[in-house]
Amino acid sequence: MSEKPLRVGLYGGAFDPPHRTHMALAQVAIEQLQLDVLHIVPTGHAWHKQRPLTEARHRLAMCQLAFEGLQKAMIDDRETLRNGPTYTVDTLAELRALYPEARLFLVMGEDQARALHTWHRASDVGRAATICVASRSDSNAASGPAASEIALQDAVFQPLHLPPSPTSATDIRDKAARGESVAPLVFESVARYIDQHHLYQTA
Repeated sequence: MSEKPLRVGLYGGAFDPPHRTHMALAQVAIEQLQLDVLHIVPTGHAWHKQRPLTEARHRLAMCQLAFEGLQKAMIDDRETLRNGPTYTVDTLAELRALYPEARLFLVMGEDQARALHTWHRASDVGRAATICVASRSDSNAASGPAASEIALQDAVFQPLHLPPSPTSATDIRDKAARGESVAPLVFESVARYIDQHHLYQTA
């Protein structure tokens, strides 16, 4: 009798910096999807970002600190090692090769989900993994990923329920640029790293 297929999650993003809401979403994904492993994948060259990202080495280091101790989560540097733009469809293909019999789950927030139909080879992304969208209980359901769900008709969407959280990486970067403490918004170890390496400072 064969073993039950693995349940493998992919949670990608800039993580610039990783904050408490990122951790909350990772925990929710592992628990609600009953994942065997969650690959947390900081993006490499983000083709869709208008601003330059912080160096990959710093974002990887902060992810190691932020997700330290979260069972079944692993920091995956594969996208930062690629040349040129990095695409989720390629990462999913690599995970499929790594876990041939697994069921793949792509974890994302509402903002990412609403733009999913604009992603590189979006239809292939939808066929490669179950799309798991975290919605906050304080969000407006009417602004959900309707466009992506319509455009990706072959995709399977699954909701994840996330506690309310106002934290955003943009707010954290802005506070750090003004010299304000970001400790309440990120884990203490990440706040120390940001301070020690003078990240997000404009001067």
